[in-house]
Amino acid sequence: MSLPGQFSDPRVITLFGLLAVSTAAWLALGLRARVRDRRDRARTPLERVWHPQESIPLTPAEEHAFGQVVSRLSPGSAGRLR
Repeated sequence: MSLPGQFSDPRVITLFGLLAVSTAAWLALGLRARVRDRRDRARTPLERVWHPQESIPLTPAEEHAFGQVVSRLSPGSAGRLR
C-alpha cells in the first residue's frame, strides 16, 4: 500500500525519516546531558555560606549541639541523609 499524493515521493519520506531520527537523537542527547549535569551537581559539595554568628565564639554545649545536627545531615553509606 503506497502513501497518497505528494507523500509517495521518496524524497518526502526520506525527509520525514531524517527529521524523526534527528529529533530522537537531539532528545536523547539532551536528556543524557541533563542527567549528567544533575549527577555532577550532586557530587560537588555545597558552597559554604558565612553566617553572622560565626564571628561569635560558641560555648562547648553549643558546639556539641551543632555537631549533632551536622552528623545527622551528613550522607550515610547509601548517600542518603541519616
